[in-house]
Amino acid sequence: MRDDDDFEDDRDFDDEDDSVDAKVWQLLLLVNPGDEETALLQFSDYREAVADLDPDEVEPIDVIGRVIDWRSGFIIGVQDLRSLVQAVNELSSRWNLSIDWNGDPDDDEFYDDMDAAELFSIAYDRLAEFGYTLWSWETDGDTVAGCITLTRDNEPMRELATVLGINLRLGRDVG
Repeated sequence: MRDDDDFEDDRDFDDEDDSVDAKVWQLLLLVNPGDEETALLQFSDYREAVADLDPDEVEPIDVIGRVIDWRSGFIIGVQDLRSLVQAVNELSSRWNLSIDWNGDPDDDEFYDDMDAAELFSIAYDRLAEFGYTLWSWETDGDTVAGCITLTRDNEPMRELATVLGINLRLGRDVG
């Protein structure tokens, strides 16, 4: 078992530790800016989830998506627009941010001309104003998934996604 000290949030990738676990740890730090405790709990959940699996059969994003769901990320049905708004609002509230959705998401009519791509785009633009980036990753089926990082961490996030085989895109590019 690893010590907490084995993983540092130094934003530089350790060339000597290119393990999937090390990359997952770094990604969890990015989706939990300023909250290493939550990242550590999620990393523990990740390690537990993959402990008995063949490493060649593990898709890291599938497990990561489950361990961060509704805490540092979300996976929502593409037609469940209310839950999408709720999830983004919940994640944003971790930094005392609120999203101006250009309307009232509590009003049923708000969703009449909306789709997930448009909601992602609105949230992306609003979060960018405060130095945060809303991301989406490719999912199987009729779901959308996402997380939020600090904008300054966009490049490390892209690099980690590439290494981990995650088809990641900016929230404004969902569609």
